[in-house]
Amino acid sequence: MEPELCRTMKEVRLGVDAADAALIALLARRFGYMRAAARIKQDRDAVRDEDRKQAVTDAAVEAARVQGVPADLVARLWEDLVETSIAYEDREWARIRG
Repeated sequence: MEPELCRTMKEVRLGVDAADAALIALLARRFGYMRAAARIKQDRDAVRDEDRKQAVTDAAVEAARVQGVPADLVARLWEDLVETSIAYEDREWARIRG
């Protein structure tokens, strides 16, 4: 159900739960790409790429603006998402290379 059609909190909560499940599935895919990056990158220093981090965040903020989502909140969320992804990739890099 689209948010605009919700008439009860039960409907809202069902929608939020469905959106959360979809987000987790997307995060699993994103983390899969982080595992791939850890496998491909030969140098641990390549795990952190500040230029790429900024480009990813800028793209998310612009997409948020287009969708009418508060860009400042998306910027905060993406900062956490990208930093968490970097930490995961670093952990995977170390695991792969022992």
